[in-house]
Amino acid sequence: MLTLGLHPGYHDASACLFDGYKLLAAVSRERLTRQKGDGRGDVPDDCVDEVLAIAGASRKDVSTIASTRSALRQSCYSHFKGRRAVEGRIREALGREKLRFLALEMARARTLDPLAIIDRERFLAAHGFDAAATLHFANHHRCHALPTLFFTDWDDALLYTADGGGDNVQYSMHAFRDGSLETLYGDDEDLLVDNRVDSLGMAYGFCTQALGWKMNRHEGKLTGLAALGEPSQFAAMRKHFMVTETGEILSDFKSYSAMKAFLFGLAETSSREDVAASVQALLEETILASVQIMLRRCGATKLGLAGGVFANVRLNRLLAEDTDVDEVFVFPAMGDDGLSVGACLDALAERDGMPSWLEQRHRLDDLYLGRDHTGDIDVVLGNGHNITRHDGNPADLAVARISSGEAGAIYSRRMEFGPRALGARTILGSPADHAINDTLNQRLERSEFMPFAPVVREERASEVFEISSLNAYAARFMTITCAVRPEWKDRIPAVVHFDDTARPQIVRRDDNPLYHDILEAFERESGLPVLINTSFNVHEEPIVDTPQQCLKALNDNRIDFVVTDKALYSLA
Repeated sequence: MLTLGLHPGYHDASACLFDGYKLLAAVSRERLTRQKGDGRGDVPDDCVDEVLAIAGASRKDVSTIASTRSALRQSCYSHFKGRRAVEGRIREALGREKLRFLALEMARARTLDPLAIIDRERFLAAHGFDAAATLHFANHHRCHALPTLFFTDWDDALLYTADGGGDNVQYSMHAFRDGSLETLYGDDEDLLVDNRVDSLGMAYGFCTQALGWKMNRHEGKLTGLAALGEPSQFAAMRKHFMVTETGEILSDFKSYSAMKAFLFGLAETSSREDVAASVQALLEETILASVQIMLRRCGATKLGLAGGVFANVRLNRLLAEDTDVDEVFVFPAMGDDGLSVGACLDALAERDGMPSWLEQRHRLDDLYLGRDHTGDIDVVLGNGHNITRHDGNPADLAVARISSGEAGAIYSRRMEFGPRALGARTILGSPADHAINDTLNQRLERSEFMPFAPVVREERASEVFEISSLNAYAARFMTITCAVRPEWKDRIPAVVHFDDTARPQIVRRDDNPLYHDILEAFERESGLPVLINTSFNVHEEPIVDTPQQCLKALNDNRIDFVVTDKALYSLA
């Protein structure tokens, strides 16, 4: 039975498809439209078509549609009456239909049942689904939380989510113990109360804006910049936030406009580096205090994290090392693109019950969930103008060029899901020379304050980095930083940050044989078990998806070569 997951958001829209409990496909809208972070509200039909095509299915094959409570067409609601109903029908006829947030409409209607205000038959018909299909709408933060439990084998856990806000709250905390999941904060009951102005995610985003970058896009730049500054404005920021005895985070701001004005004011009187360091310190101290209280409340030994706040890899390391947990897992698609997966998991839990749902849990092997273009890549590159094909062992061919100072892309497996390049669309280079950070960033038109991330084989990871059972699972998906062991810092300077940490990806051969073989061959050649891993994209563009996009990057001299499972390609 196919379950289709949807996130029809205004940013990071996505869709995914489950067959039973097997995740068959998942795609973010940005990969299809080539607009970074794309989301336009309404059902992301292009994503739906993509995941169904990957599975060889049609809309009529879908038995359940599971969605977040985001922006939907007004015609799909059943509770509009009088003038608003007439206006809606006119707009629909003119093709100018309004989109309305389901969560907001639920609050206005004072109902916790989304289907009480949704015209189910009209929704299904409007989007081409079978009339008998089940329609399920899931809580935003529960959609963030559930993947952190489903993709583990834990007996107990605190599931903690934090972001800019969703379904009227900015955080949620769930305790998993004795086979049941209890909401400590952030349940649907909070949908009907006044929205609190307490989001650290919004505060971090406002500081990103204040430094001249884009909110919901460039927060990673601020994280990197923070290591260069002093938290001189931390005290001024911290006095506006508090953590209650029960672990909830509050602020004394009356509106987000007031929060933004305050933070912009601080930015006018401080250096960029100090603003970044201050808001990073605010985020770390406040979230850590909240998590510690919540862990004491539920007695958990494992910590699951999701929501856009936990794209912050420095924060994730702090939570791993400064709490008493045994393991931390960050759902790799921690932002809103991952909500479609959580919506499916919520629908499955409702359908089958939590005991059956728990029996299906498993750890993630990989996130190669997009379309498989490996059958086309060699044809497209081979027919490319001014492109030379080099035959032989692809791993050895790539290593020979990397060792000579070149940087090239690996194009293998299906497209990754989530924000990180994990070896399907990754640029590789030698970590031995820090200067590659500048030269490659110039070619990719990037301005970054963090070095490139390292990739390392699983069997060598703990020798180079401080990796243990605490952080190894998270590190497989580049969602956490860790210390670089002292004897390696000077040997791999291109991947070591100012604070002597790195954000590694740990690779197993079964997950990506070509990736693993290149690492192994590079170590034989250089003695270094690490390579640079940076995403295969130009600044402000999503990660490369299709062979045609790959060819363009090679022709534009963004990279020196492309290596596939069959050959290596370079400009003639």
